[in-house]
Amino acid sequence: MAKKLYWLVFLLTLRIATFAQGVSKTERIVSLNGTLTEILCDLGLQNQLVGVDITSTYPAAMEKIPKVGHNRNIGAEAVLALRPTVIIGVRSNGSMDLKPEVLQQFKSAGVKTLIFEQETNVAGTKKLITEVAKAFGASAKAVALTRKLDADLARVRKPAKVQKVLFIYARGTGTMMVSGRNTPIEKIVQLAGAQNAFNDFESFKPLTPEALVSGNPDVILLFTSGLESLGGMDGLLKVQGVAQTNAGRNRRVIEMDGQLLTGFSPRLGLAVQELSRKLSQEVSLK
Repeated sequence: MAKKLYWLVFLLTLRIATFAQGVSKTERIVSLNGTLTEILCDLGLQNQLVGVDITSTYPAAMEKIPKVGHNRNIGAEAVLALRPTVIIGVRSNGSMDLKPEVLQQFKSAGVKTLIFEQETNVAGTKKLITEVAKAFGASAKAVALTRKLDADLARVRKPAKVQKVLFIYARGTGTMMVSGRNTPIEKIVQLAGAQNAFNDFESFKPLTPEALVSGNPDVILLFTSGLESLGGMDGLLKVQGVAQTNAGRNRRVIEMDGQLLTGFSPRLGLAVQELSRKLSQEVSLK
């Protein structure tokens, strides 16, 4: 009787431990967010990824992993076809990328689906790293990652002069938006020692010549892919209103990788370092 009771307690303890950990040691993971993908890779779980969304551009090895679409337009079929045992995504600043009906399809298929809260700030990044690591039984590695993040941020050298930075999200001249308050862009610009050009509206709004002139940024910031979609510097200067700004007159344009700039991933400190360094450079993009 005592022996049976011992095994009953042992199995119950094992079951509780497994539940607390969230997932087992070996899984077939589909990541629907580039930041989560980076975290998993930094935790040493890269080999368990069987599918990722197209924002998962780092590390370079992710190029070889099957893509399931953009995280804001995911279809359940493409994900489930990879036979995942775990699907992970985020709710960023209170907004869910994944459509509710798709999330329900995952649950109906019996696949464990983990949605993590992401806040685009330093504390939120460290919290996300910690929670993902806990879910996958790698909490010890999270400590090293968050310490490195703090060390990277401590190395940031902010420019001597505070500059107004205008971020333009571009997908060709037909789709151009500018960033306002309470955006990941505003937060990383501030971390780099600069000021967002617009603070009279929240989120994003369409770019207009009038807005460019009134904002009159010292620097224009774009994703590398966005600048390329406009035809580079020459194409950007042809956008109505750009040439009339301080940034346009001085050809002060900064381009950065999109996932690095806005992902708020373990590379956040490196992103702030790069932006601060480019803001401090006198030589503009030619």
